[in-house]
Amino acid sequence: QVQLVESGGGSVQAGGSLRLSCAASGQTFSPYMMAWVRQAPGKERELVATITWSGGRTYYVSSVKGRFTISRDNAKNTVYLQMNGLTPDDPAVYYCAADPYADRPYHKWDYWGQGIQVTVSS
Repeated sequence: QVQLVESGGGSVQAGGSLRLSCAASGQTFSPYMMAWVRQAPGKERELVATITWSGGRTYYVSSVKGRFTISRDNAKNTVYLQMNGLTPDDPAVYYCAADPYADRPYHKWDYWGQGIQVTVSS
Protein backbone atom coordinates (compact mmCIF):
# COMPACT_ATOMS: atom_id res chain seq x y z
CA GLN A 1 0.00 0.00 0.00
CA VAL A 2 1.32 3.44 -0.92
CA GLN A 3 1.18 6.24 1.62
CA LEU A 4 1.50 9.92 0.74
CA VAL A 5 2.45 12.38 3.47
CA GLU A 6 2.32 16.13 2.90
CA SER A 7 4.40 18.69 4.77
CA GLY A 8 5.31 22.36 4.53
CA GLY A 9 1.94 24.00 4.93
CA GLY A 10 1.21 26.88 7.26
CA SER A 11 0.34 30.53 7.33
CA VAL A 12 1.94 33.26 5.25
CA GLN A 13 1.18 36.84 4.37
CA ALA A 14 -0.16 37.71 0.96
CA GLY A 15 2.68 37.85 -1.52
CA GLY A 16 4.68 35.31 0.44
CA SER A 17 5.85 31.83 -0.45
CA LEU A 18 5.50 28.28 0.80
CA ARG A 19 6.86 24.98 -0.45
CA LEU A 20 4.78 21.87 0.01
CA SER A 21 6.35 18.43 -0.04
CA CYS A 22 4.73 15.05 -0.52
CA ALA A 23 6.72 11.97 0.36
CA ALA A 24 5.58 8.57 -0.85
CA SER A 25 6.29 5.37 0.98
CA GLY A 26 5.13 1.79 0.94
CA GLN A 27 5.20 -0.69 -1.89
CA THR A 28 7.24 -0.08 -4.99
CA PHE A 29 6.18 3.37 -6.01
CA SER A 30 5.88 3.93 -9.72
CA PRO A 31 3.04 6.26 -10.51
CA TYR A 32 2.29 7.59 -13.95
CA MET A 33 1.35 10.99 -12.59
CA MET A 34 1.28 12.97 -9.37
CA ALA A 35 -0.72 16.04 -8.56
CA TRP A 36 -1.62 18.69 -6.06
CA VAL A 37 -5.31 19.24 -5.49
CA ARG A 38 -6.82 21.87 -3.20
CA GLN A 39 -10.15 22.41 -1.53
CA ALA A 40 -11.22 25.68 0.01
CA PRO A 41 -14.12 25.87 2.48
CA GLY A 42 -17.44 25.65 0.68
CA LYS A 43 -15.81 24.94 -2.67
CA GLU A 44 -15.21 21.85 -4.74
CA ARG A 45 -11.80 20.25 -5.02
CA GLU A 46 -9.66 21.87 -7.68
CA LEU A 47 -6.79 20.31 -9.59
CA VAL A 48 -3.88 22.72 -9.11
CA ALA A 49 -0.94 21.06 -10.86
CA THR A 50 0.20 17.72 -12.21
CA ILE A 51 3.52 16.18 -13.18
CA THR A 52 4.31 12.94 -14.94
CA TRP A 53 6.67 10.81 -12.91
CA SER A 54 8.94 9.74 -15.74
CA GLY A 55 9.07 12.68 -18.11
CA GLY A 56 8.28 15.54 -15.79
CA ARG A 57 5.59 16.97 -18.05
CA THR A 58 3.54 19.51 -16.11
CA TYR A 59 0.09 21.06 -16.10
CA TYR A 60 -1.17 24.05 -14.10
CA VAL A 61 -4.61 25.47 -13.57
CA SER A 62 -4.68 28.95 -15.05
CA SER A 63 -5.05 30.71 -11.71
CA VAL A 64 -1.62 29.52 -10.51
CA LYS A 65 0.39 29.67 -13.74
CA GLY A 66 3.53 31.71 -13.28
CA ARG A 67 3.25 31.54 -9.48
CA PHE A 68 3.34 27.83 -8.60
CA THR A 69 5.87 25.24 -9.70
CA ILE A 70 5.45 21.48 -9.37
CA SER A 71 8.53 19.29 -9.38
CA ARG A 72 9.58 15.83 -8.35
CA ASP A 73 12.60 13.99 -7.03
CA ASN A 74 12.30 10.42 -8.22
CA ALA A 75 15.14 9.20 -6.02
CA LYS A 76 13.35 10.50 -2.93
CA ASN A 77 9.84 9.54 -4.10
CA THR A 78 8.85 13.11 -3.37
CA VAL A 79 6.86 15.73 -5.23
CA TYR A 80 6.96 19.43 -4.40
CA LEU A 81 4.78 22.46 -4.95
CA GLN A 82 6.61 25.77 -4.75
CA MET A 83 4.01 28.49 -4.23
CA ASN A 84 5.07 32.08 -4.76
CA GLY A 85 3.01 35.23 -4.74
CA LEU A 86 0.30 33.71 -2.59
CA THR A 87 -3.01 35.57 -2.67
CA PRO A 88 -6.21 35.47 -0.59
CA ASP A 89 -7.61 33.15 -3.30
CA ASP A 90 -5.08 30.43 -2.51
CA PRO A 91 -5.98 29.32 1.06
CA ALA A 92 -7.21 25.76 1.12
CA VAL A 93 -6.37 22.27 2.23
CA TYR A 94 -3.83 21.02 -0.28
CA TYR A 95 -3.79 17.32 -1.09
CA CYS A 96 -1.11 15.29 -2.79
CA ALA A 97 -2.39 12.57 -5.10
CA ALA A 98 -0.89 9.88 -7.31
CA ASP A 99 -2.10 7.34 -9.82
CA PRO A 100 -0.48 4.57 -11.83
CA TYR A 101 -2.71 5.15 -14.84
CA ALA A 102 -2.45 7.73 -17.56
CA ASP A 103 -5.99 8.81 -18.27
CA ARG A 104 -8.18 8.57 -15.20
CA PRO A 105 -9.78 11.75 -13.88
CA TYR A 106 -8.04 12.90 -10.75
CA HIS A 107 -11.01 12.34 -8.44
CA LYS A 108 -10.69 8.62 -9.20
CA TRP A 109 -7.00 8.37 -8.46
CA ASP A 110 -5.80 5.61 -6.16
CA TYR A 111 -3.56 7.38 -3.69
CA TRP A 112 -4.20 10.49 -1.61
CA GLY A 113 -2.46 12.23 1.24
CA GLN A 114 -4.27 13.45 4.32
CA GLY A 115 -4.11 17.09 3.25
CA ILE A 116 -2.31 20.08 4.66
CA GLN A 117 -3.63 23.54 5.43
CA VAL A 118 -2.37 26.67 3.67
CA THR A 119 -3.50 30.00 5.07
CA VAL A 120 -2.83 33.42 3.57
CA SER A 121 -3.32 36.59 5.56
CA SER A 122 -3.82 39.96 3.92
